[in-house]
Amino acid sequence: MYDPYGETMTEKETPQTTNFIRDAIKEDLTKGRFTKVHTRFPPEPNGYLHIGHAKAICIDFGLAQEFGGKTNLRFDDTNPAKEETEYVGAIMEDIRWLGFNWEDRLFYASDYFEKIYEFAVALITKGKAYVDDLTADQIREYRGTLTQPGRESPFRNRSIEENLDLFSRMRAGEFADGAKVVRAKIDMSSPNINLRDPVMYRIIHKPHHRTGDTWCIYPMYDFAHGQSDSLEEITHSLCSLEYEDHRPLYDWFVQALGIYHPRQIEFARLNLTYTVMSKRKLLELVKGGHVKSWDDPRMPTLSAMRRRGYTPEAIRNFCERIGVAKRDSIIDMQLLEFCLREDLNKRVPRAMAVLRPLKVVIDNYPDIATEELDAINNPEDAAAGARKVPFSKVIFIEQDDFREIPPPKYYRLSPGTEVRLRYAYFITCVSVVKNPATGIVTEVHCTYDPATRGGDSPDGRKVKSTIHWVSAQHAVDAEVRLYDYLFKVPDPDNVSEGNDFKMHLNPNSLEILPTCKLEPGLALAAPGSIWQFERLGYFNADQFDSKPGKPVFNRTVTLRDTWAKIEKKS
Repeated sequence: MYDPYGETMTEKETPQTTNFIRDAIKEDLTKGRFTKVHTRFPPEPNGYLHIGHAKAICIDFGLAQEFGGKTNLRFDDTNPAKEETEYVGAIMEDIRWLGFNWEDRLFYASDYFEKIYEFAVALITKGKAYVDDLTADQIREYRGTLTQPGRESPFRNRSIEENLDLFSRMRAGEFADGAKVVRAKIDMSSPNINLRDPVMYRIIHKPHHRTGDTWCIYPMYDFAHGQSDSLEEITHSLCSLEYEDHRPLYDWFVQALGIYHPRQIEFARLNLTYTVMSKRKLLELVKGGHVKSWDDPRMPTLSAMRRRGYTPEAIRNFCERIGVAKRDSIIDMQLLEFCLREDLNKRVPRAMAVLRPLKVVIDNYPDIATEELDAINNPEDAAAGARKVPFSKVIFIEQDDFREIPPPKYYRLSPGTEVRLRYAYFITCVSVVKNPATGIVTEVHCTYDPATRGGDSPDGRKVKSTIHWVSAQHAVDAEVRLYDYLFKVPDPDNVSEGNDFKMHLNPNSLEILPTCKLEPGLALAAPGSIWQFERLGYFNADQFDSKPGKPVFNRTVTLRDTWAKIEKKS
Protein backbone atom coordinates (compact mmCIF):
# COMPACT_ATOMS: atom_id res chain seq x y z
CA MET A 1 0.00 0.00 0.00
CA TYR A 2 1.41 3.36 -1.06
CA ASP A 3 1.11 6.30 1.33
CA PRO A 4 1.48 9.52 -0.71
CA TYR A 5 2.13 11.77 2.29
CA GLY A 6 5.45 12.89 3.61
CA GLU A 7 7.37 12.49 0.36
CA THR A 8 10.27 14.91 0.00
CA MET A 9 12.02 15.94 -3.19
CA THR A 10 15.46 14.38 -3.22
CA GLU A 11 18.61 15.75 -4.78
CA LYS A 12 18.45 12.97 -7.38
CA GLU A 13 15.06 14.26 -8.52
CA THR A 14 16.25 17.85 -8.96
CA PRO A 15 15.63 18.89 -12.59
CA GLN A 16 18.73 19.48 -14.68
CA THR A 17 17.37 20.26 -18.14
CA THR A 18 18.09 23.76 -19.34
CA ASN A 19 15.60 26.62 -19.46
CA PHE A 20 15.85 30.36 -19.91
CA ILE A 21 15.46 31.13 -16.19
CA ARG A 22 18.23 28.72 -15.24
CA ASP A 23 20.41 30.29 -17.92
CA ALA A 24 19.65 33.79 -16.61
CA ILE A 25 20.58 32.78 -13.07
CA LYS A 26 23.84 31.24 -14.26
CA GLU A 27 24.65 34.43 -16.13
CA ASP A 28 23.88 36.58 -13.09
CA LEU A 29 26.17 34.48 -10.91
CA THR A 30 28.93 34.44 -13.53
CA LYS A 31 28.84 38.21 -14.03
CA GLY A 32 28.62 38.92 -10.32
CA ARG A 33 25.23 40.59 -10.39
CA PHE A 34 24.36 38.30 -7.48
CA THR A 35 26.54 36.02 -5.39
CA LYS A 36 23.73 33.72 -4.28
CA VAL A 37 20.28 32.55 -5.32
CA HIS A 38 17.35 33.47 -3.09
CA THR A 39 13.82 33.11 -4.47
CA ARG A 40 10.37 33.43 -2.95
CA PHE A 41 6.91 31.97 -3.45
CA PRO A 42 4.33 34.71 -2.74
CA PRO A 43 0.77 33.30 -2.70
CA GLU A 44 -2.20 35.46 -1.85
CA PRO A 45 -4.27 33.72 0.89
CA ASN A 46 -7.57 34.20 -0.95
CA GLY A 47 -8.06 30.62 -2.14
CA TYR A 48 -6.46 27.20 -2.39
CA LEU A 49 -3.41 26.48 -4.51
CA HIS A 50 -3.98 24.71 -7.83
CA ILE A 51 -1.83 22.78 -10.31
CA GLY A 52 -0.72 26.06 -11.89
CA HIS A 53 0.77 27.12 -8.58
CA ALA A 54 2.57 23.76 -8.43
CA LYS A 55 4.54 24.78 -11.49
CA ALA A 56 5.53 28.07 -9.83
CA ILE A 57 6.45 26.26 -6.60
CA CYS A 58 8.64 23.78 -8.47
CA ILE A 59 10.38 26.64 -10.27
CA ASP A 60 10.87 28.81 -7.18
CA PHE A 61 11.99 26.08 -4.81
CA GLY A 62 13.56 23.79 -7.41
CA LEU A 63 15.90 26.36 -8.96
CA ALA A 64 17.00 27.72 -5.59
CA GLN A 65 17.69 24.19 -4.41
CA GLU A 66 19.66 23.43 -7.56
CA PHE A 67 21.96 26.43 -7.00
CA GLY A 68 22.37 25.81 -3.28
CA GLY A 69 20.13 28.76 -2.47
CA LYS A 70 17.05 29.43 -0.39
CA THR A 71 13.36 30.09 -0.93
CA ASN A 72 11.05 32.16 1.24
CA LEU A 73 7.35 31.53 1.63
CA ARG A 74 5.75 34.96 1.80
CA PHE A 75 2.01 35.48 1.94
CA ASP A 76 0.82 38.49 -0.02
CA ASP A 77 -1.81 39.41 2.56
CA THR A 78 -2.53 42.97 1.44
CA ASN A 79 -6.30 42.68 0.90
CA PRO A 80 -8.22 41.75 4.07
CA ALA A 81 -11.50 41.76 2.14
CA LYS A 82 -10.60 38.46 0.44
CA GLU A 83 -8.16 36.68 2.74
CA GLU A 84 -8.74 33.97 5.34
CA THR A 85 -6.52 32.06 7.76
CA GLU A 86 -8.02 28.82 6.36
CA TYR A 87 -6.21 29.50 3.09
CA VAL A 88 -2.92 30.16 4.88
CA GLY A 89 -2.92 26.71 6.49
CA ALA A 90 -4.02 24.98 3.30
CA ILE A 91 -1.26 26.63 1.26
CA MET A 92 1.43 25.55 3.71
CA GLU A 93 0.11 21.97 3.73
CA ASP A 94 0.15 21.85 -0.08
CA ILE A 95 3.73 23.09 -0.35
CA ARG A 96 4.95 20.55 2.19
CA TRP A 97 3.02 17.79 0.41
CA LEU A 98 4.74 18.67 -2.86
CA GLY A 99 8.04 18.01 -1.09
CA PHE A 100 9.36 21.52 -0.48
CA ASN A 101 10.34 23.25 2.75
CA TRP A 102 10.78 26.95 3.45
CA GLU A 103 12.42 26.04 6.80
CA ASP A 104 12.35 29.14 9.04
CA ARG A 105 11.68 31.57 6.20
CA LEU A 106 7.95 32.16 6.61
CA PHE A 107 6.98 35.78 6.01
CA TYR A 108 3.94 37.92 5.34
CA ALA A 109 3.63 41.18 3.46
CA SER A 110 1.86 42.37 6.61
CA ASP A 111 5.19 41.94 8.44
CA TYR A 112 6.34 44.96 6.44
CA PHE A 113 3.28 47.21 6.61
CA GLU A 114 5.06 49.84 8.68
CA LYS A 115 8.13 49.78 6.46
CA ILE A 116 6.03 49.90 3.26
CA TYR A 117 4.16 52.88 4.72
CA GLU A 118 7.52 54.57 5.26
CA PHE A 119 8.44 53.83 1.64
CA ALA A 120 5.25 55.57 0.53
CA VAL A 121 6.05 58.57 2.72
CA ALA A 122 9.53 58.68 1.18
CA LEU A 123 8.09 58.77 -2.35
CA ILE A 124 5.63 61.51 -1.38
CA THR A 125 8.47 63.48 0.19
CA LYS A 126 10.44 63.16 -3.05
CA GLY A 127 7.47 64.43 -5.02
CA LYS A 128 7.04 61.02 -6.67
CA ALA A 129 3.66 60.12 -5.17
CA TYR A 130 0.46 61.95 -4.27
CA VAL A 131 -2.96 61.52 -2.68
CA ASP A 132 -5.78 61.40 -5.23
CA ASP A 133 -9.48 62.00 -4.64
CA LEU A 134 -10.69 60.52 -7.94
CA THR A 135 -13.01 57.54 -7.70
CA ALA A 136 -11.99 54.16 -9.06
CA ASP A 137 -14.14 54.71 -12.15
CA GLN A 138 -12.64 58.15 -12.70
CA ILE A 139 -9.10 56.78 -12.36
CA ARG A 140 -9.88 54.20 -15.06
CA GLU A 141 -11.32 56.92 -17.28
CA TYR A 142 -8.34 59.26 -16.79
CA ARG A 143 -5.88 56.43 -17.43
CA GLY A 144 -6.67 56.39 -21.15
CA THR A 145 -6.44 53.40 -23.45
CA LEU A 146 -3.78 51.37 -25.19
CA THR A 147 -3.99 53.81 -28.12
CA GLN A 148 -4.71 57.06 -26.28
CA PRO A 149 -2.60 58.65 -23.49
CA GLY A 150 -4.06 59.28 -20.08
CA ARG A 151 -4.93 62.58 -18.42
CA GLU A 152 -3.43 63.92 -15.24
CA SER A 153 -5.62 63.92 -12.17
CA PRO A 154 -6.63 67.42 -10.96
CA PHE A 155 -5.11 66.41 -7.60
CA ARG A 156 -1.75 65.38 -9.08
CA ASN A 157 0.04 68.60 -8.19
CA ARG A 158 -0.89 68.86 -4.55
CA SER A 159 1.95 70.07 -2.41
CA ILE A 160 4.18 67.60 -0.62
CA GLU A 161 2.96 68.93 2.70
CA GLU A 162 -0.72 68.44 1.79
CA ASN A 163 -0.05 64.96 0.50
CA LEU A 164 1.80 63.96 3.66
CA ASP A 165 -1.03 65.34 5.80
CA LEU A 166 -3.72 63.55 3.82
CA PHE A 167 -1.81 60.29 3.83
CA SER A 168 -1.40 60.49 7.61
CA ARG A 169 -5.13 61.13 7.98
CA MET A 170 -5.87 58.19 5.67
CA ARG A 171 -3.91 56.01 8.04
CA ALA A 172 -5.77 57.46 11.01
CA GLY A 173 -9.07 56.35 9.51
CA GLU A 174 -10.61 59.74 8.72
CA PHE A 175 -11.82 58.78 5.26
CA ALA A 176 -14.27 56.20 3.94
CA ASP A 177 -13.36 53.32 1.65
CA GLY A 178 -12.68 54.61 -1.85
CA ALA A 179 -12.56 58.27 -0.79
CA LYS A 180 -8.84 58.61 -1.46
CA VAL A 181 -5.89 56.62 -2.79
CA VAL A 182 -2.16 57.17 -3.04
CA ARG A 183 -0.73 57.08 -6.56
CA ALA A 184 2.81 57.05 -7.89
CA LYS A 185 3.63 60.10 -10.03
CA ILE A 186 5.22 58.59 -13.13
CA ASP A 187 3.96 59.29 -16.66
CA MET A 188 0.33 59.54 -17.78
CA SER A 189 1.39 59.35 -21.41
CA SER A 190 3.51 56.21 -21.07
CA PRO A 191 2.79 53.51 -23.68
CA ASN A 192 2.86 51.07 -20.74
CA ILE A 193 -0.48 51.68 -19.06
CA ASN A 194 0.88 50.28 -15.78
CA LEU A 195 3.12 53.37 -15.49
CA ARG A 196 0.25 55.85 -15.75
CA ASP A 197 0.29 56.89 -12.10
CA PRO A 198 -0.59 53.46 -10.61
CA VAL A 199 -2.38 53.23 -7.29
CA MET A 200 -0.07 52.41 -4.37
CA TYR A 201 -2.48 52.51 -1.40
CA ARG A 202 -6.23 52.19 -0.92
CA ILE A 203 -8.54 52.43 2.08
CA ILE A 204 -10.18 49.23 3.37
CA HIS A 205 -11.97 49.40 6.71
CA LYS A 206 -11.96 45.68 7.42
CA PRO A 207 -10.07 43.66 10.07
CA HIS A 208 -6.94 41.93 8.80
CA HIS A 209 -6.38 38.26 9.65
CA ARG A 210 -3.04 39.11 11.30
CA THR A 211 -3.00 42.83 12.15
CA GLY A 212 -6.63 43.18 13.20
CA ASP A 213 -7.79 46.83 13.13
CA THR A 214 -4.29 48.30 13.29
CA TRP A 215 -4.46 49.35 9.64
CA CYS A 216 -7.24 50.68 7.43
CA ILE A 217 -4.97 51.44 4.47
CA TYR A 218 -3.32 48.67 2.50
CA PRO A 219 -0.63 48.67 -0.20
CA MET A 220 -1.44 47.37 -3.66
CA TYR A 221 0.37 44.25 -4.85
CA ASP A 222 2.58 46.18 -7.28
CA PHE A 223 3.82 48.40 -4.48
CA ALA A 224 4.17 45.77 -1.76
CA HIS A 225 5.71 43.05 -3.91
CA GLY A 226 8.97 44.61 -5.02
CA GLN A 227 9.61 46.27 -1.70
CA SER A 228 9.02 43.01 0.17
CA ASP A 229 11.43 41.28 -2.22
CA SER A 230 13.97 43.99 -1.52
CA LEU A 231 13.60 43.76 2.26
CA GLU A 232 14.15 39.98 2.10
CA GLU A 233 17.09 40.41 -0.30
CA ILE A 234 15.51 38.16 -2.89
CA THR A 235 17.79 37.77 -5.89
CA HIS A 236 15.35 36.44 -8.48
CA SER A 237 11.67 37.33 -8.29
CA LEU A 238 10.07 34.74 -10.58
CA CYS A 239 6.58 35.63 -11.76
CA SER A 240 4.02 34.44 -14.28
CA LEU A 241 3.88 36.10 -17.67
CA GLU A 242 1.04 38.51 -16.88
CA TYR A 243 3.50 40.49 -14.74
CA GLU A 244 5.87 41.16 -17.63
CA ASP A 245 4.26 44.54 -18.31
CA HIS A 246 4.46 45.28 -14.58
CA ARG A 247 8.23 44.76 -14.47
CA PRO A 248 9.03 48.41 -15.41
CA LEU A 249 6.87 49.46 -12.45
CA TYR A 250 8.63 46.95 -10.18
CA ASP A 251 11.95 48.45 -11.26
CA TRP A 252 10.72 52.04 -10.98
CA PHE A 253 9.66 51.66 -7.34
CA VAL A 254 12.92 50.14 -6.09
CA GLN A 255 14.99 52.61 -8.10
CA ALA A 256 12.98 55.61 -6.92
CA LEU A 257 13.42 54.45 -3.34
CA GLY A 258 17.12 53.70 -3.83
CA ILE A 259 16.86 50.27 -2.19
CA TYR A 260 18.25 46.82 -2.96
CA HIS A 261 17.11 45.75 -6.44
CA PRO A 262 16.08 42.11 -7.12
CA ARG A 263 15.63 40.87 -10.68
CA GLN A 264 12.15 39.97 -11.88
CA ILE A 265 11.86 37.22 -14.53
CA GLU A 266 8.56 36.06 -16.01
CA PHE A 267 7.50 32.65 -17.28
CA ALA A 268 4.34 31.29 -18.89
CA ARG A 269 1.70 30.14 -16.46
CA LEU A 270 0.28 26.63 -16.63
CA ASN A 271 -3.04 26.15 -18.38
CA LEU A 272 -4.64 22.69 -18.62
CA THR A 273 -7.38 21.37 -20.86
CA TYR A 274 -10.81 20.63 -19.38
CA THR A 275 -10.39 22.93 -16.40
CA VAL A 276 -10.01 26.56 -15.32
CA MET A 277 -7.14 28.07 -13.35
CA SER A 278 -8.62 31.36 -12.18
CA LYS A 279 -9.04 31.38 -8.40
CA ARG A 280 -12.00 33.70 -8.89
CA LYS A 281 -13.70 31.12 -11.10
CA LEU A 282 -12.80 28.26 -8.80
CA LEU A 283 -14.29 30.18 -5.88
CA GLU A 284 -17.40 30.75 -8.00
CA LEU A 285 -17.70 26.99 -8.53
CA VAL A 286 -17.43 26.37 -4.77
CA LYS A 287 -19.83 29.11 -3.68
CA GLY A 288 -22.30 28.21 -6.43
CA GLY A 289 -22.46 24.58 -5.29
CA HIS A 290 -21.19 23.26 -8.62
CA VAL A 291 -18.57 21.34 -6.63
CA LYS A 292 -18.68 20.35 -2.98
CA SER A 293 -15.59 22.19 -1.78
CA TRP A 294 -12.12 23.38 -2.72
CA ASP A 295 -10.90 19.80 -2.28
CA ASP A 296 -13.62 18.23 -4.41
CA PRO A 297 -11.60 15.68 -6.45
CA ARG A 298 -12.85 17.23 -9.70
CA MET A 299 -11.12 20.52 -8.92
CA PRO A 300 -7.56 21.36 -10.10
CA THR A 301 -6.53 22.41 -6.59
CA LEU A 302 -3.66 20.54 -4.99
CA SER A 303 -5.83 19.54 -2.04
CA ALA A 304 -8.39 18.09 -4.47
CA MET A 305 -5.72 16.26 -6.45
CA ARG A 306 -4.26 14.87 -3.24
CA ARG A 307 -7.71 13.66 -2.19
CA ARG A 308 -8.24 12.08 -5.60
CA GLY A 309 -4.96 10.17 -5.34
CA TYR A 310 -2.41 12.23 -7.24
CA THR A 311 1.14 11.93 -5.96
CA PRO A 312 3.64 14.75 -5.44
CA GLU A 313 6.16 12.82 -7.54
CA ALA A 314 3.79 12.70 -10.50
CA ILE A 315 3.06 16.42 -10.27
CA ARG A 316 6.74 17.34 -10.00
CA ASN A 317 7.55 15.10 -12.96
CA PHE A 318 4.75 16.72 -14.95
CA CYS A 319 6.05 20.21 -14.15
CA GLU A 320 9.51 19.19 -15.30
CA ARG A 321 8.19 17.63 -18.51
CA ILE A 322 6.25 20.72 -19.58
CA GLY A 323 9.34 22.87 -19.00
CA VAL A 324 9.58 26.62 -18.53
CA ALA A 325 8.34 28.64 -21.48
CA LYS A 326 8.01 32.32 -22.35
CA ARG A 327 4.71 31.94 -24.21
CA ASP A 328 1.34 30.87 -22.82
CA SER A 329 -0.13 27.61 -24.05
CA ILE A 330 -2.63 24.99 -22.98
CA ILE A 331 -1.21 21.65 -21.87
CA ASP A 332 -3.16 18.48 -22.59
CA MET A 333 -4.59 16.94 -19.42
CA GLN A 334 -3.56 13.54 -20.80
CA LEU A 335 0.08 14.39 -20.19
CA LEU A 336 -0.61 14.95 -16.50
CA GLU A 337 -2.51 11.66 -16.39
CA PHE A 338 0.35 9.90 -18.16
CA CYS A 339 2.79 11.15 -15.51
CA LEU A 340 0.44 9.91 -12.80
CA ARG A 341 0.04 6.44 -14.32
CA GLU A 342 3.77 6.19 -14.85
CA ASP A 343 4.36 6.83 -11.17
CA LEU A 344 1.52 4.73 -9.76
CA ASN A 345 2.17 1.71 -11.99
CA LYS A 346 5.59 1.20 -10.44
CA ARG A 347 4.59 1.39 -6.82
CA VAL A 348 0.95 0.79 -5.92
CA PRO A 349 -0.47 -2.65 -5.01
CA ARG A 350 -3.08 -4.39 -7.12
CA ALA A 351 -6.47 -5.59 -5.92
CA MET A 352 -9.67 -6.90 -7.44
CA ALA A 353 -12.87 -4.88 -7.22
CA VAL A 354 -16.22 -5.23 -8.95
CA LEU A 355 -17.91 -1.88 -9.43
CA ARG A 356 -21.19 -3.04 -11.03
CA PRO A 357 -21.64 -6.54 -9.63
CA LEU A 358 -23.31 -9.43 -11.42
CA LYS A 359 -23.80 -12.66 -9.44
CA VAL A 360 -22.17 -15.80 -10.84
CA VAL A 361 -22.88 -19.26 -9.39
CA ILE A 362 -20.42 -22.04 -10.21
CA ASP A 363 -22.73 -25.03 -10.21
CA ASN A 364 -20.14 -27.80 -9.94
CA TYR A 365 -18.07 -26.12 -7.21
CA PRO A 366 -18.58 -27.57 -3.69
CA ASP A 367 -21.29 -25.68 -1.83
CA ILE A 368 -19.39 -24.90 1.38
CA ALA A 369 -15.83 -25.01 0.09
CA THR A 370 -13.49 -22.04 0.27
CA GLU A 371 -9.92 -21.89 -0.95
CA GLU A 372 -7.22 -19.26 -1.06
CA LEU A 373 -5.47 -18.41 -4.30
CA ASP A 374 -2.19 -16.60 -4.85
CA ALA A 375 -2.42 -13.13 -6.40
CA ILE A 376 0.48 -10.90 -7.39
CA ASN A 377 0.62 -7.57 -5.55
CA ASN A 378 2.50 -5.66 -8.26
CA PRO A 379 3.97 -7.23 -11.41
CA GLU A 380 6.24 -4.18 -11.75
CA ASP A 381 7.78 -4.78 -8.32
CA ALA A 382 8.89 -8.30 -7.45
CA ALA A 383 9.60 -7.24 -3.88
CA ALA A 384 5.90 -6.51 -3.37
CA GLY A 385 5.25 -10.26 -3.19
CA ALA A 386 1.84 -11.91 -3.32
CA ARG A 387 -1.37 -12.07 -1.32
CA LYS A 388 -4.09 -14.64 -0.74
CA VAL A 389 -7.57 -14.05 -2.16
CA PRO A 390 -10.51 -16.27 -1.19
CA PHE A 391 -12.54 -18.17 -3.77
CA SER A 392 -15.96 -19.81 -3.30
CA LYS A 393 -18.99 -21.12 -5.16
CA VAL A 394 -20.63 -17.70 -5.65
CA ILE A 395 -18.65 -14.81 -7.04
CA PHE A 396 -19.31 -11.36 -8.47
CA ILE A 397 -18.09 -10.19 -11.86
CA GLU A 398 -18.60 -6.91 -13.73
CA GLN A 399 -21.90 -6.59 -15.56
CA ASP A 400 -19.95 -5.53 -18.66
CA ASP A 401 -18.06 -8.83 -18.58
CA PHE A 402 -21.18 -10.77 -19.53
CA ARG A 403 -23.43 -10.56 -22.57
CA GLU A 404 -26.32 -12.95 -23.18
CA ILE A 405 -26.17 -12.01 -26.85
CA PRO A 406 -22.55 -11.03 -27.44
CA PRO A 407 -21.72 -8.41 -30.07
CA PRO A 408 -19.06 -9.14 -32.71
CA LYS A 409 -15.55 -9.63 -31.32
CA TYR A 410 -16.85 -9.90 -27.76
CA TYR A 411 -14.59 -12.42 -26.04
CA ARG A 412 -15.74 -12.17 -22.46
CA LEU A 413 -18.34 -14.36 -20.76
CA SER A 414 -21.44 -15.36 -22.74
CA PRO A 415 -23.53 -18.54 -23.03
CA GLY A 416 -21.28 -21.43 -24.04
CA THR A 417 -18.11 -19.32 -23.84
CA GLU A 418 -15.16 -20.27 -21.66
CA VAL A 419 -13.12 -17.52 -19.94
CA ARG A 420 -10.37 -17.36 -17.35
CA LEU A 421 -11.00 -15.98 -13.89
CA ARG A 422 -7.95 -14.02 -12.84
CA TYR A 423 -5.69 -16.19 -10.59
CA ALA A 424 -8.46 -18.84 -10.42
CA TYR A 425 -10.08 -21.20 -12.95
CA PHE A 426 -11.58 -21.48 -16.41
CA ILE A 427 -15.37 -21.17 -16.27
CA THR A 428 -18.07 -21.72 -18.90
CA CYS A 429 -21.50 -20.11 -18.88
CA VAL A 430 -24.30 -22.71 -18.97
CA SER A 431 -27.45 -20.72 -18.09
CA VAL A 432 -28.83 -17.42 -16.81
CA VAL A 433 -31.55 -16.21 -14.46
CA LYS A 434 -33.57 -13.14 -15.44
CA ASN A 435 -35.82 -10.71 -13.69
CA PRO A 436 -39.27 -11.79 -14.93
CA ALA A 437 -40.53 -8.21 -15.05
CA THR A 438 -37.62 -6.56 -16.87
CA GLY A 439 -35.91 -9.44 -18.64
CA ILE A 440 -32.55 -8.29 -17.23
CA VAL A 441 -30.03 -11.02 -16.37
CA THR A 442 -29.60 -11.08 -12.59
CA GLU A 443 -27.61 -14.28 -12.18
CA VAL A 444 -25.24 -16.32 -14.34
CA HIS A 445 -24.64 -20.03 -13.82
CA CYS A 446 -21.32 -21.56 -14.86
CA THR A 447 -19.24 -24.68 -14.51
CA TYR A 448 -15.52 -24.66 -13.75
CA ASP A 449 -12.61 -26.89 -14.71
CA PRO A 450 -10.78 -27.92 -11.49
CA ALA A 451 -7.64 -28.72 -13.51
CA THR A 452 -7.18 -25.07 -14.45
CA ARG A 453 -6.44 -23.81 -10.95
CA GLY A 454 -4.17 -20.79 -11.15
CA GLY A 455 -5.44 -19.89 -14.60
CA ASP A 456 -3.68 -22.40 -16.87
CA SER A 457 -5.03 -25.46 -18.66
CA PRO A 458 -2.98 -28.69 -18.48
CA ASP A 459 -4.16 -29.66 -21.96
CA GLY A 460 -2.92 -26.38 -23.41
CA ARG A 461 -6.28 -25.01 -24.51
CA LYS A 462 -6.52 -21.25 -24.77
CA VAL A 463 -9.19 -18.76 -23.82
CA LYS A 464 -9.48 -15.27 -25.29
CA SER A 465 -10.41 -13.35 -22.18
CA THR A 466 -9.45 -13.02 -18.53
CA ILE A 467 -11.86 -11.28 -16.18
CA HIS A 468 -11.61 -10.24 -12.55
CA TRP A 469 -13.97 -11.32 -9.78
CA VAL A 470 -14.63 -11.19 -6.05
CA SER A 471 -15.88 -13.98 -3.80
CA ALA A 472 -19.44 -13.11 -2.75
CA GLN A 473 -19.01 -14.73 0.65
CA HIS A 474 -15.92 -12.63 1.45
CA ALA A 475 -16.62 -9.43 -0.47
CA VAL A 476 -16.38 -6.05 1.22
CA ASP A 477 -19.16 -3.59 0.44
CA ALA A 478 -17.88 -0.20 -0.67
CA GLU A 479 -18.83 3.07 -2.30
CA VAL A 480 -16.79 4.06 -5.33
CA ARG A 481 -16.84 7.51 -6.89
CA LEU A 482 -16.00 7.77 -10.56
CA TYR A 483 -14.62 11.20 -11.43
CA ASP A 484 -14.36 12.59 -14.94
CA TYR A 485 -13.28 15.97 -16.32
CA LEU A 486 -15.08 18.88 -14.69
CA PHE A 487 -15.76 20.50 -18.06
CA LYS A 488 -16.96 18.91 -21.28
CA VAL A 489 -14.87 21.11 -23.61
CA PRO A 490 -11.05 21.37 -23.72
CA ASP A 491 -10.96 25.16 -23.20
CA PRO A 492 -13.87 26.28 -21.00
CA ASP A 493 -12.31 29.75 -20.69
CA ASN A 494 -12.70 30.29 -24.42
CA VAL A 495 -16.34 31.32 -24.50
CA SER A 496 -18.01 33.76 -26.84
CA GLU A 497 -19.15 37.13 -25.58
CA GLY A 498 -22.05 36.92 -23.17
CA ASN A 499 -21.53 33.24 -22.36
CA ASP A 500 -20.50 31.90 -18.97
CA PHE A 501 -17.72 29.37 -18.51
CA LYS A 502 -20.05 27.36 -16.26
CA MET A 503 -22.23 26.50 -19.25
CA HIS A 504 -19.49 24.03 -20.19
CA LEU A 505 -19.62 22.09 -16.90
CA ASN A 506 -19.74 18.34 -17.42
CA PRO A 507 -23.00 16.98 -15.92
CA ASN A 508 -21.40 13.54 -15.78
CA SER A 509 -18.22 14.55 -13.95
CA LEU A 510 -19.20 12.41 -10.95
CA GLU A 511 -20.90 9.03 -10.77
CA ILE A 512 -21.38 7.39 -7.38
CA LEU A 513 -21.56 3.58 -7.24
CA PRO A 514 -22.85 2.60 -3.78
CA THR A 515 -22.92 -1.21 -4.09
CA CYS A 516 -19.41 -2.16 -5.18
CA LYS A 517 -17.77 -5.39 -4.06
CA LEU A 518 -14.08 -5.51 -3.12
CA GLU A 519 -11.69 -8.27 -2.16
CA PRO A 520 -11.49 -8.53 1.65
CA GLY A 521 -8.01 -7.04 1.98
CA LEU A 522 -9.40 -3.63 1.06
CA ALA A 523 -11.67 -3.49 4.10
CA LEU A 524 -8.89 -1.87 6.13
CA ALA A 525 -7.43 0.28 3.36
CA ALA A 526 -5.87 3.30 5.04
CA PRO A 527 -7.43 6.66 4.14
CA GLY A 528 -5.29 8.22 1.43
CA SER A 529 -3.82 4.89 0.29
CA ILE A 530 -3.76 4.22 -3.45
CA TRP A 531 -4.49 0.95 -5.26
CA GLN A 532 -4.85 -0.34 -8.77
CA PHE A 533 -8.17 -2.09 -9.22
CA GLU A 534 -7.23 -4.60 -11.88
CA ARG A 535 -8.60 -3.81 -15.34
CA LEU A 536 -10.40 -0.73 -13.98
CA GLY A 537 -7.91 1.95 -12.99
CA TYR A 538 -6.23 3.54 -10.00
CA PHE A 539 -8.30 4.32 -6.92
CA ASN A 540 -7.60 5.94 -3.59
CA ALA A 541 -9.34 5.52 -0.26
CA ASP A 542 -10.95 8.88 0.43
CA GLN A 543 -8.96 10.62 3.15
CA PHE A 544 -12.10 11.93 4.90
CA ASP A 545 -15.00 9.59 4.14
CA SER A 546 -13.33 6.18 4.06
CA LYS A 547 -13.51 4.27 7.34
CA PRO A 548 -12.25 0.80 8.39
CA GLY A 549 -14.83 -1.72 7.23
CA LYS A 550 -16.70 0.95 5.24
CA PRO A 551 -14.28 2.02 2.53
CA VAL A 552 -14.99 4.82 0.08
CA PHE A 553 -12.77 4.98 -2.99
CA ASN A 554 -12.19 7.77 -5.48
CA ARG A 555 -11.13 6.90 -9.01
CA THR A 556 -7.81 8.63 -9.46
CA VAL A 557 -7.29 7.87 -13.14
CA THR A 558 -8.31 5.18 -15.60
CA LEU A 559 -5.90 2.57 -16.95
CA ARG A 560 -6.29 3.73 -20.52
CA ASP A 561 -3.32 5.81 -21.61
CA THR A 562 -3.74 7.52 -24.97
CA TRP A 563 -0.87 9.91 -24.30
CA ALA A 564 1.70 7.12 -24.28
CA LYS A 565 0.46 6.02 -27.71
CA ILE A 566 0.68 9.57 -29.01
CA GLU A 567 4.19 9.95 -27.61
CA LYS A 568 5.37 6.70 -29.26
CA LYS A 569 3.99 7.76 -32.64
CA SER A 570 5.72 11.12 -32.45
